[in-house]
Amino acid sequence: MTTTLFDIERAEVSRIGDVDVNNLPFGSVFSDHQFIMDFLDGGWQSGQIQPYQDMTLSPAAMVLHYGQAIFEGMKAFRQPNGDIALFRPMENIRRFNVSGERMCMPAVDEAVFMNALSELVKMDSAWVPDAEGASLYIRPFMFANEVHVGVRPSAKYRFNIFTCPVGPYYKGNVRVKVETEYTRAAPGGSGYAKAAGNYAAALKPTELAKEKGYHQILWTDAVEHRYIEESGTMNAVFVLDGKLVSPALGDTILNGVTRNSILTLARHYGIEVEERRIAVSELKAAAESGALQEAFGVGTAATMTPIEAIGFSGEDVELPDVGTWRMMPKLAKGLDDIRRGRSEDPFGWRVVL
Repeated sequence: MTTTLFDIERAEVSRIGDVDVNNLPFGSVFSDHQFIMDFLDGGWQSGQIQPYQDMTLSPAAMVLHYGQAIFEGMKAFRQPNGDIALFRPMENIRRFNVSGERMCMPAVDEAVFMNALSELVKMDSAWVPDAEGASLYIRPFMFANEVHVGVRPSAKYRFNIFTCPVGPYYKGNVRVKVETEYTRAAPGGSGYAKAAGNYAAALKPTELAKEKGYHQILWTDAVEHRYIEESGTMNAVFVLDGKLVSPALGDTILNGVTRNSILTLARHYGIEVEERRIAVSELKAAAESGALQEAFGVGTAATMTPIEAIGFSGEDVELPDVGTWRMMPKLAKGLDDIRRGRSEDPFGWRVVL
């Protein structure tokens, strides 16, 4: 399918008047419209922008039994002149199709995806907040909706995009636990895909960590539990002896767009960046000696979240006071200024609608 023309049904009445834009939760307030497009008979059908609404699903829909479901997280930002800009949307679109390929799901034409995304955000432009720390979160997703019981790839899929105005995902600093019992992803698995099942499997160990006073987990490798991989909702980044260090990508780690942006920005600033294996023992020793100066999670939802303490097998090591940090605040401001149009964009990351 190459057409980028969609049917449009506008909501009769906007719900935006019912929203407190100065007190936005994350993920529970939804904009007026959504985009839907169905795959059947071997191809994508014409898409439609319609009022945000519930959907009906057969009890035998294959997604409910065999888990073919993928998603992305993106954001749009209000600019100083009132315009709206997407942040690196093509990176998310390409990653969406990488996830789909791993889950035996059909690719969405990039031009169709981008046009649907742009038209939807422009239609609900009033929902893009301009408060500090707020943005319009965009959730594209796809799931198998063929009515069939039997293990095989579905022959039918629904592609959907909805949006929601959001405030910060985390309200403050977080405490994380290094996980050495449960496993998020193994080599040869689907850890690099943004597949729904990857997140479901992480819920139990995360809840167990929360019972012990942590907010999130730092996952380790599945083979030996010796090397740091990523956090539950974020990629992990550390400042070790003045260097910005992040676990090297592989098929067990999500290729985060925010992670890539932060590492690129750091190199642009002349900061030494390393992407490599980080042993749990190295991180613990650095935290105890003071060589670990900063630690933070990065992601579209979480943006950049300071890690104030790390739990190693029941022993918590506190990091230096966040107020003394230098690198993360510099990178956070630089990234936010680009996204919100307050500075030049030397990388071409902003896409103004």
